[in-house]
Amino acid sequence: MFGPLNPRLRDWHGSRCWIVGASSGIGLATASALHEAGATIYISARNEAALEAFAASRPRALPYPLDSTEPLHVNEATQSVLAGGPLDLVVYCAGHYRPTRATDYDLGQMLLHQAVNYVGALNLLDALLPGMVRERRGHISLVSSVAGYRGLPRSLAYGPTKAALINLAQALYLDLRPLGIGVSLVNPGFVATPLTAQNSFAMPALTTPGEAARQMLLGWDRGDFEIHYPKRFTWAMKALSLLPFRMYQAVIRKVTA
Repeated sequence: MFGPLNPRLRDWHGSRCWIVGASSGIGLATASALHEAGATIYISARNEAALEAFAASRPRALPYPLDSTEPLHVNEATQSVLAGGPLDLVVYCAGHYRPTRATDYDLGQMLLHQAVNYVGALNLLDALLPGMVRERRGHISLVSSVAGYRGLPRSLAYGPTKAALINLAQALYLDLRPLGIGVSLVNPGFVATPLTAQNSFAMPALTTPGEAARQMLLGWDRGDFEIHYPKRFTWAMKALSLLPFRMYQAVIRKVTA
């Protein structure tokens, strides 16, 4: 009944993909999956050693270390990556997470979450968008989280930055899709990564980075706007987010007590 919201990304052979935040977790798994599918991948993160180790055994993996919070680093890396031609896919997967509560407010952590999770994406867009708009091609994918749907305990710093990414992706889509540029939003549930390893509570429907990457490639293949997984958890979070706040907070208090 309804067609895809984005141009479908199906045949990765000969494509050029840039993953920012590719040194571990979802970003690393996605880089690996795209490379196995035949893409040339450009991988970026602050951890240069991890990037070099990944690229050492992969002939089409090219490391470009950068700090996404530094606009100069992002601009320099963008110029180097684009020297080989336009990109088919750009994934912003850089992330920072520390469990935080208002009862132990830490401005430094609040601002660090904002810098890595949200402002880093803005820095990347600033470097890439003019060329993409001019050429009317490419696909931007922002990795957010179901933590951005509504406020959650221990997520005072993390959740708002993911909510900002969700809104940003929606606005980007409305502006860029008429130009032929794809925009997708990735909202994972709990994925076993170095970031979620900090959680001291049982994480429902915990999945692996490899499965996360598989779901992302499936979503790009279908032309989805929002790619969310694992469905048995993310659909429940979507349903909760629709409740009036009085009901929502009562349910969240009960299940996270």
